[in-house]
Amino acid sequence: MATSYLSPGVYVEEVDRGSKPIEAVGTNTVGFLGTCSKGPVNKAIFCANWTQFVNTFGDFRDSQYLAHAVYGFFNNGGTRCFITNVGEHPAGVDRAHEEAAPAAAGAKKEEGKKEGAAAAPAPAAKGKDPKETTKILNGMFIGEDKGPNARTGLKTFDDVDEIQLVCAPGMTDPAIQDAVLTHCELKKNRFAVLDSPETIDMGGIDKIPKPRDSKYGAYYFPWIEVYDPEKGNIFVPPSGHMVGVYARVDTERGVHKAPANEIVRGALGLKYSISRSEQDMLNPKGINCIRDFSRRGRGIRVWGARTISSDASWRYINVRRLFIMVEESIDIGMQWAVFEPNDHKLWKKITRDTSAFLYRIWRSGALFGKTPEEAFYVKCDSETNPVETIDAGQVITEIGICPVKPAEFVIFRIGQWQSGSDIAE
Repeated sequence: MATSYLSPGVYVEEVDRGSKPIEAVGTNTVGFLGTCSKGPVNKAIFCANWTQFVNTFGDFRDSQYLAHAVYGFFNNGGTRCFITNVGEHPAGVDRAHEEAAPAAAGAKKEEGKKEGAAAAPAPAAKGKDPKETTKILNGMFIGEDKGPNARTGLKTFDDVDEIQLVCAPGMTDPAIQDAVLTHCELKKNRFAVLDSPETIDMGGIDKIPKPRDSKYGAYYFPWIEVYDPEKGNIFVPPSGHMVGVYARVDTERGVHKAPANEIVRGALGLKYSISRSEQDMLNPKGINCIRDFSRRGRGIRVWGARTISSDASWRYINVRRLFIMVEESIDIGMQWAVFEPNDHKLWKKITRDTSAFLYRIWRSGALFGKTPEEAFYVKCDSETNPVETIDAGQVITEIGICPVKPAEFVIFRIGQWQSGSDIAE
């Protein structure tokens, strides 16, 4: 308002008395980490479609897993992703196609020579010890933080605030998976999608290794079969297709819907066919199975929606991701409250705006309850903000929400009933 009125006249002043609506943040932007023989290295590049990826990083011939993962992401409904190329694979698998052609030509020239002549080593071997290759690869993916514009590997995602999902397709080494989970846990607004190993070691399906306990990650088994223009049908890690399913479900239903019982587009088969009895062993461990229901005419579907957490409160993927969305939305939408006078007026405004946001979340079906009072509550008053808290420069708001949880076990109890037995004349 004007500090003084010195001359007669009409003064028009704007007064801010309206609410400041909180907008829900995005939930389906993915950060991909992978090796590639083309494109910029250790820079998070934004791609909105498959064509942009091909123009920047090449196609299926130029990477071992990354291209198939990104293609599966867009094919299953994904629209936004950031891609970090950590460099060329130390074993040379990203350039195998370049060496395959000369090798084939050389093989024709060698026809007629001794049949017992030793074959040339495979291009992927490169003469390196597998342990040394794993060590180098782990360092490339985990990366280093050398400051702005000098970060490598996973650290490049620290510069990108839009990412909500993180995956490193095909990377099953515990060190890399632990780094991805730690990254999501520290950021608190990201969720990791991890791959199981391609093959099962001796010991059976119950010996499948599992990442460490975390409420910020999900784990999928087995690998899926897809078509490759150069190699024909091959098996690829499922994480790229899974984050595409996440994005599709978020768009069609909302982040509160579990990303399960959904068709995996582009999947022609599975590395292992999982039965119900086998999933009985895997599901309680938090290993989400991809199962083939083609015999029933339902195709290949995601048949698990659990995190890898042992905490029952965070058992389901959609619950964890819903809280991430709500927390991030409130964090961004309430920035206006910083340095405002800490009094009853501010508390009322915070309660009003937060309640309005949660009411919209409840109307979308994300919260359980017949009425808003059953679904959530917001408390910001003199009880949560005593004098000691005000003197410390803090304003505390207590929020409780009741998320919907998936019907993981649909049970019908059926018994015989004698018609008319309860009817009296």
